[in-house]
Amino acid sequence: MSDANEIVRARQSAIRRELDRRGIALKAVGFDAGIPYQTLLTYFPQEGGARPVMIPGAAIYALAYGKAIPLDLLSLLMPTGYAIIALPDGLDLDEVEKASREFLAAKGEAHHPDSPGGRELADCEVVTLNRKAAKLRAVA
Repeated sequence: MSDANEIVRARQSAIRRELDRRGIALKAVGFDAGIPYQTLLTYFPQEGGARPVMIPGAAIYALAYGKAIPLDLLSLLMPTGYAIIALPDGLDLDEVEKASREFLAAKGEAHHPDSPGGRELADCEVVTLNRKAAKLRAVA
């Protein structure tokens, strides 16, 4: 389990770097999630700071429920291939159509001869397609 703990701590550090890059203030995250700023600093310390404290499930719940951290960032806490997504309250057929078209457009572009992998899918294209497929699943 120790290895898993270190993986999660490394991903917590990656979340902090991405929060900073996106300009999402940790104080705003704390306000939205109802988690004290000082506590968040232990989960997401600044680069080169203290080792992150293992984030508890209740904090992940609060961050997701309060929409305090984008779900694509919270998904970094999950094993590769898993994602945290919000399920829709009702089926919005316009959103299903939009997500479907976005997936199909990206899939078509990925097979274009001028794409990174030529007619084959490059790793970066697979990542993009997986995200679009996850969004499609979420809205459908």
